[in-house]
Amino acid sequence: MTSARQDGDTWDLASSVGATATMAAAARAIATREDDTLFSDRFAEPLVQAVSVDLLAKLASGETPSNDLVGRIWIDAAKIRGKFYDEFFLDASAAGIRQAVILASGLDSRAYRLPWPDGTVVYEIDQEPVVEFKARVLAELGAEPTAERRAVAVDLRDDWPAALRAAGFDPAQPTAWSAEGLLGYLPPEAQDRLLDTITALSAPGSWVATENRPNPRPGDEDKTKERLDRISAQWRGEGFDTDMTRLRYFGKRNEAAPYLTGLGWAVRGSTVRELLAANGLPPLRDDDLRMGDLRYISGVLA
Repeated sequence: MTSARQDGDTWDLASSVGATATMAAAARAIATREDDTLFSDRFAEPLVQAVSVDLLAKLASGETPSNDLVGRIWIDAAKIRGKFYDEFFLDASAAGIRQAVILASGLDSRAYRLPWPDGTVVYEIDQEPVVEFKARVLAELGAEPTAERRAVAVDLRDDWPAALRAAGFDPAQPTAWSAEGLLGYLPPEAQDRLLDTITALSAPGSWVATENRPNPRPGDEDKTKERLDRISAQWRGEGFDTDMTRLRYFGKRNEAAPYLTGLGWAVRGSTVRELLAANGLPPLRDDDLRMGDLRYISGVLA
């Protein structure tokens, strides 16, 4: 059984919160196989296969049908999320930004698959085993970065700004930052500290992208925990030991969009419900996790 999150806990890509990166990559693999015109990540499946979690590997390859286990929304959310962050970095590049930072990069392959302009440096921050694993697997596939990729092997709970600077990061240059699928796995105070630090390291004209989850209404968190428990039981029934409820930090927190606005960012965004409709995908039917209200946001520092 997955242990509850605590200060100083550790993981790899097959366990605890690290496995969520592999689950997200499996969803990207399925989404790519279904329709690669909306979103495509050709490296997702081989990366999942290399992690060697049997169920996730079978889902990524199509050997195990996904709809029977995770539902339609898991795949459609991967499509709109992947497209949102791809377009964010492409738009930032078109605006002249040549420095990008992917926080908690996990199995993100954008440094290898996006058409970055010449002179772009992409910094990937994650724990050392994660960044080394991904680099090794992609090298074995013969993949090469499409930008200057610099891995920053550091835990976000440690002094990651110092490690980022040591890797060559220039805070005087505008930066495109992504914190994809990250904030819910941070305690509320750590979320604020992360957004404060991003702002402190950002030159005017920098861009940022993340998700804004609305604070729960009375009873919402109980419903969320019940739903996550049911999903986890389904996964365990298929041989993958996870407890999604224990991986998340619950409780009231500052919403990311207004918090970033207060720090000087001009923020805009769209909800999952809006993005599904805009991309011609089916609407949500059962939304006890309030996924439809999750808002993908981006901002520019004035």
